[in-house]
Parts: sequence; C-alpha cells; structure tokens
Amino acid sequence: MIPTEVDASTVAPQLVMDKTVQSATVKLLAYCRSNHWAGYEPYDALNSKVFAALPFLDHRIPRLVLTQALKRSPINVRGLLLVPKTQNPKALGLFLSALMKLSRLGIGDEQDVDSLLEQLIALRSQGTPYWCWGYNFPWQTRVPLVPRWAPNLVCTTFAAIGLLDVYEQRQDKRCLSMAISAAQYLLNDLYWTDGKSTFGFGYPLPWARSQVHNANLLAADLFCRIYKHTGDASFLDPALNVGRYSVAQQHEDGGWDYGQSPTQRWIDNFHTGFNLCALRSIGRSLGTEEFEPSLGRGFDFYRAHFFREDGAVRYFHDRTYPIDTHCVAQSIITLVDLQDLAADNVPLARTVFRWAMDHMWDERGFFYYRILRLCTIRTSYMRWTQAWMFLALSMLLAETAKPAQTAAVREKLQSRHSDVDTA
Repeated sequence: MIPTEVDASTVAPQLVMDKTVQSATVKLLAYCRSNHWAGYEPYDALNSKVFAALPFLDHRIPRLVLTQALKRSPINVRGLLLVPKTQNPKALGLFLSALMKLSRLGIGDEQDVDSLLEQLIALRSQGTPYWCWGYNFPWQTRVPLVPRWAPNLVCTTFAAIGLLDVYEQRQDKRCLSMAISAAQYLLNDLYWTDGKSTFGFGYPLPWARSQVHNANLLAADLFCRIYKHTGDASFLDPALNVGRYSVAQQHEDGGWDYGQSPTQRWIDNFHTGFNLCALRSIGRSLGTEEFEPSLGRGFDFYRAHFFREDGAVRYFHDRTYPIDTHCVAQSIITLVDLQDLAADNVPLARTVFRWAMDHMWDERGFFYYRILRLCTIRTSYMRWTQAWMFLALSMLLAETAKPAQTAAVREKLQSRHSDVDTA
C-alpha cells in the first residue's frame, strides 16, 4: 500500500539529529584533514626532543613518570617539550574505515582515501617481510620499552581492517594483499599456544605470551575476514582457537577482564566494546551463531554497567571517572553495530552523542580528551580521540540517515501516486 502522507512526528526529530551529526562529522573531518591526520598522543611523551637531549633521563622510571605526567596534565605542555605532531598507523586505519562509510553518503573526498593509503604504506614497519605497523612513539610498559614503530598486533589489526574496508568497496587488490600480509604477520610471528587449552598472541612485543582478550578477538576477527575473502583455511583454526579461549574466560555476568595476568584484572568500556564487536564480526564472516550466547551476555553486561541515565559513559564497569572520549566513541560504535540486541540501542547512541557534544566538543572542530571529577582535559589527541570519534560519527550518521532516506522514498512514492491519479 502506498502511503498518502508522511508522519512528520516520527521523521522530523531524526532528520534534525541527522543534520546535527552531519555537521559535527564534517567539522571533525575538516579539522583532521587540516592537521594532515597528525596530532598528539596520550603516550607520546618520549617523542620529546627535550627528553631526548637529556640522556640521564632515558631509564624506565623517568620514562614512566614523564609519560604519566603528560597524559594526566590538564594543560598540554607538549609544545614546550618539543613533542611533534605525528601520524599514527592505527589512526589512519580508523580514518579509512570511516571514510568508506561516509563515501556512501556523499561525504568525504576520494583524494583523502588515496592520501591516507599512501601515508599508511609509508609508515610500514621496517625489518620484516610482512605488512605490519607500530605506534609512532616509544612506549614504556611496566617492564619492557617498546621501540617507536615496532610492529604490534593492535596497530597492525586496525590498519588491516581499514585496508579491508577499502578493498570491499573499491575492489583494490593492493589493499587486500597488504591485509593478507598483515594477517600472516599475526599468525606466523605472534600466535602462540601452550599445546593444550591456552591460545593467544604476543602483545605488546612478539615474545610476550599475553592472554589479552581484546587482542585475541580483534585478531580472530581479522583472520575470519581474510578467510571469507580468500578461503585460506590456515587462518580459520587459530581464529576459532583464540576466540573460544577468550569466550571461555568470560565471567558468568558477561564481563571480561582485560587479560588473564594478575595485573590485568580490570573491566573497561572500550576493550569490552572491542570484544563484542569482534564477536559479531566473526559471526558475520563465518555465518556462525556459535558466539551469540557469549555476545548476548556480554552486551547485557555492557548496557548495565557503562552508561549513565544522562548519556555519559563510564570508563570502568564500577565507577564513572574518567569520562573518556575513546569510551564515548566505542559506546556509539557498539550500540549501532549491535542494534538488533536492544530496541533502544540507536536512540541511546544518539543520547551519548548529544552528551558528548554538550560536554566534550570544541567548536574548532574536535573533541576533548577526558572529563575528571574536578577538571576537563581539553587536549586534542588525533588517534585516541578524533579518529575514534570520526569512526563513531560515520556509523551514527549512516544509521540516522536511514529514516531520512526512507522519508525521501515515501515522498517519491507519493509524487508518483499523485501523478497516476492525475493521469
């Protein structure tokens, strides 16, 4: 039946929201583009030229102190310490994924995609036959120092996902080839097992036999997408092994610790979101419902623990602060991606977006880093904050555009119906 009129009460609010999301997305895109997709990082203190000029500070404790001091400072003093703005391969992968979504809506520029691809190629880690990537800063963990550009699972996975998104839309075989090589790096250099029931990947360094669940599931997701495109079964068993292992470590209430080490027993927003979205993507790629029970329990936990009634999102499952824009972004991504699991997921994602715009948006076109109990850290971080929010907004905009597209179709149908009556 062809409708004779559009119900404005159901369409108008979503059209308004579409304009709001679109405006923020376009302004954020302009900001990132004008900065050449480069910026500061929460953990980039060791890029300081001042620090590099003082070799007596180049030890574990000074590195940790300086990194945490800059990360926690409400005032950004990186300029004084001569910390340069740099491009991050993980951020470039996220930007590629977002631009692929926006291109379907007529937003963005093909030249941006081409430029990002070339920059990602240029940032490839050296000294390895694989296409893989690392962070654009030295990273002092609790024990080892991870060198700048040393390849790791997380950077490589998100770069490869961005490449796959480009391939799936453009059929650019170069992108598929690089993504396959990245998956081979994870499989051949990082994948490990005790030969019994424990499976994982070396992270953050290849020799570190970590049991980090988001790393497991992100890599498994990549493996399954590669398998879907190539039929290469060498990726399938490792993907299922690490996926089943991490699902088996899920708590009865649906939550996951970050990892299995005694120092990794915390539950946070965005890593939980990574787990959930990866499980859903694995199911899509393999056409399996094996992980749906775990996904359902995990999502129920996520909804119950990480959202305040006003739309603010919690960092940890048992306390609110800090309110971090990375968590805001992942919350929107998770709610939109898993919208079939709760009828109000997309409305809640819009509420989270509105809260972020009211409290964390700078009219110059970027989002702030964190809100603490007593202050707001207004530093702009390109990877941690802007790249993730850009991906989140691209997904929300694509979703909120649907009612507008539906209304447009209705109007065309009405017009055709009227023409027929007149004829």
